[in-house]
Amino acid sequence: MAREKIIVGLDVGTCTVRAVVAQVRDDSKPQILGVGKAVSGGLRKGVVVDPEEAVKNIHEALQLAERISGLSIEEVFVGIGGSHISCRPSRGVIAVSRADGEISEEDKARAVSAASAISLAPNREILHVLPRRFTVDGQDAIKDPVGMSGVRLEVDALIIEGATPYIKNLIKCVREADVDEAGLLLSCLADSRAVLTKRQKELGVLLLDLGGGTTGLTVYEEGDILHCQILPVGSAHIANDIAIGLRTSIDTAEKIKLEYGSALPENVGKKEIIDLTHLGEADGQVSRLQVAEIIEARVGEILDMVNKELKKIDRAGLLPAGVVLVGGGAKLPGLVELTKEKLKLPVQIGYPQGLEGIIDQIDDPEFAAVCGLILSASSNDVKAEGGRGAFENLTDNVGPTVSKIKKWLKGFAP
Repeated sequence: MAREKIIVGLDVGTCTVRAVVAQVRDDSKPQILGVGKAVSGGLRKGVVVDPEEAVKNIHEALQLAERISGLSIEEVFVGIGGSHISCRPSRGVIAVSRADGEISEEDKARAVSAASAISLAPNREILHVLPRRFTVDGQDAIKDPVGMSGVRLEVDALIIEGATPYIKNLIKCVREADVDEAGLLLSCLADSRAVLTKRQKELGVLLLDLGGGTTGLTVYEEGDILHCQILPVGSAHIANDIAIGLRTSIDTAEKIKLEYGSALPENVGKKEIIDLTHLGEADGQVSRLQVAEIIEARVGEILDMVNKELKKIDRAGLLPAGVVLVGGGAKLPGLVELTKEKLKLPVQIGYPQGLEGIIDQIDDPEFAAVCGLILSASSNDVKAEGGRGAFENLTDNVGPTVSKIKKWLKGFAP
């Protein structure tokens, strides 16, 4: 008989909090039972700045998901972002333990543990250790060395780290919303789980998450995660620019962006006028072309920053699978065309895949991260998949966590 369990994903963004409740059976795709969404006002650039407001918004989203699903939510898997997140490559080297030289799961775990033994600032901590490929006695590009024979085992890993105070503040807000955090997963990794295919990861792809306060980018190549970065600018900055440029309120600017915005001025009629009285202003008219020019300038700046990151890893214009856009800002008209022009790559919008149930509620690029949390948690031992605590166990208690590590490695294998 198939086992059933309930998994809840929680994405606490700068502008929006999203919660998704799913029922998971061993023999089928996760079934979406409930979705909750609330305006987020307690975060800036992905980090908590007003705990009381953040708790209220988290609670509101969870309550809505509870009402729709008819279930009581006790624990959630949380996506984490923010410009405090950074990554760095690391290498772990060990001697194979068995006398006959055959590499075991424990050897693999010890190599990953060795890669995580890095020097950190006092206020920083490791979120994830992502093994990319292994080397056995000089033979590199090995995906899984278990069962091979050798003397020396090396692993090339990517270390994801973050600021401890910001991580603790987010966890505290979740707990004060009367739920426990079952695990943490970097939102960029959750995005990739929900929208990228194995083929895209093999060919080389850039996943671009255009959020409210930040823009997350993740690069995959040959099935491995190559680079990860979170930029401190997002689609909320577009509304700020419109408010300043047109001398309107921020609420009116947000309405203008959503109803009349475009990232390509050439797609907008030169004589098209926006009547501000229909948007809550006392009077006034503005040119839609002017709005598009303001948006183009800000989006162009973001894409220039993305291109600089690609140049750092020598992948600018060199990713055959192109760019996949997710996040609330991905729906901006003209964004696909402008991204193609700026990054010189094919571009498409990504939608969550691999889910069933009320999928019309989550068939949106802004739900990529929270759906990725569901998929990541459902495929493996959930705490080993993304939990911050699981990674502490991984590095501190290698022996008891070999099975968890194995499941974690499989979770991100192409």
